[in-house]
Amino acid sequence: MGDDGKLYVPQELISIYREKVVPVASMLTPNQFEAELLSGLRITSEADGREACKSLHAAGPSKVVITSINIEGNLLLIGSHKKDKDNSPEQFKIAIPKIPAYFTGTGDLMAALLLGWSNKYPNNLDRAAELAVSSLQALLQRTLNDYLSAGFNPQSSSLEIRLIQSQDDIRNPQLKFKAEKYN
Repeated sequence: MGDDGKLYVPQELISIYREKVVPVASMLTPNQFEAELLSGLRITSEADGREACKSLHAAGPSKVVITSINIEGNLLLIGSHKKDKDNSPEQFKIAIPKIPAYFTGTGDLMAALLLGWSNKYPNNLDRAAELAVSSLQALLQRTLNDYLSAGFNPQSSSLEIRLIQSQDDIRNPQLKFKAEKYN
């Protein structure tokens, strides 16, 4: 739908996403901006991110992963899995290092990685998110290194991700990012 305060879709579609798409989704993977639009909540803290996940669960999806939340210069993923209607969701976070560059396609790739790993680990969203983040971060680091070795300033424009060159990192990621469960 959008990112960094900018919509990629017409404003009129937000209500369609909120009222028609979210209720039938089993897993939702919004970024911070999208989560704010869909939940109607402003996210300025971890607690806000957790509340946005709960709000989105109430609308339908049993799994919610806010893929990137920028809080005071720190990047977080917050995941939430509601295993049944009567209990509170299990929630976790993964701290993600910021890479000083802008990459094209990371949100779509993260959603695809989460979907793939969630199919392999259907009852372990934490594990699926750890593997997805580990894959994505390895791919982004490879992309950054390729641009730097070619003498390119990675902050001058958007970088095309090295998807083909990172196939092994996608299939068999080294688990470098761990989920920290909330109590």
